[in-house]
Amino acid sequence: MVITESKIKGLYIIEPKVYEDARGAFYETFNEKIFKEKTGLDLNFCQDNESISKKNVLRGLHFQNPPFAQGKLVRVVSGRVIDIALDIRRSSKTYGQYESIELSADNKKQFWISPGFAHGFVALEDNSIFNYKCTNYYNPVSEATIQWNDPSLNIDWQINSPIISEKDQKGIDFTTFVSEFE
Repeated sequence: MVITESKIKGLYIIEPKVYEDARGAFYETFNEKIFKEKTGLDLNFCQDNESISKKNVLRGLHFQNPPFAQGKLVRVVSGRVIDIALDIRRSSKTYGQYESIELSADNKKQFWISPGFAHGFVALEDNSIFNYKCTNYYNPVSEATIQWNDPSLNIDWQINSPIISEKDQKGIDFTTFVSEFE
């Protein structure tokens, strides 16, 4: 398992070692010991979520405010997505910057997103199955959404006409957003 910190502190790209033969393939999706050795993070996952999206469905940019903030380990089980993590930590040198990564069933990459990031993705294929392990339980009162297409963020979602929920269409404008994350 190769774990690499992205250009933004607190985000890690995880590439598993895949064992393939005539029968198919096998790989570890998570190993707590290796993850802790490589990142210094001691995680406790308490909730797993899964979404199934049609092509061009865009979900995000979501987060939960403290004290219900969530870290997320995300991966794609079927299909392909562009995954986005936006730094919303006020004291961070990379505040307002984002990391983009393609996750797919084929590349088997995973993405660790620490608390203090807004998160979203867009499905590039029908029936993209997106799986995430969370470090805190979902709390609807603390949930918030930043406008996915805020011009000040200039996020390249790599599609032209996304399918977006009503909730995500009403996201907070980033230029007026006041983060609760230090």
